[in-house]
Amino acid sequence: MQRLANNLKCRRLEKKFSTKTLSEMSGVPASTIQHFELKHSISLESFVKLAKALGYSEDIIQLLAEPKYDTMEELWHTRNLMGIKKNILPLQH
Repeated sequence: MQRLANNLKCRRLEKKFSTKTLSEMSGVPASTIQHFELKHSISLESFVKLAKALGYSEDIIQLLAEPKYDTMEELWHTRNLMGIKKNILPLQH
């Protein structure tokens, strides 16, 4: 969470937004923004609103959009659960 808070603060400062300005743009209270930047704690809803206000809507939409597998076994297990046979669909990267 600290990295997310630091990244958000950097993006805010790059755009020369005060916490008040970002608050007005996002609908997230300035005190919540300040708390996040200092204590690294925020609700997911508030974080998404801030990210969207800073222009990261597409990045938020793409988060978790594609499955990721650590092993081929995990991939095949997931496909078996979904009823997909090995020889029907090629692997996608």
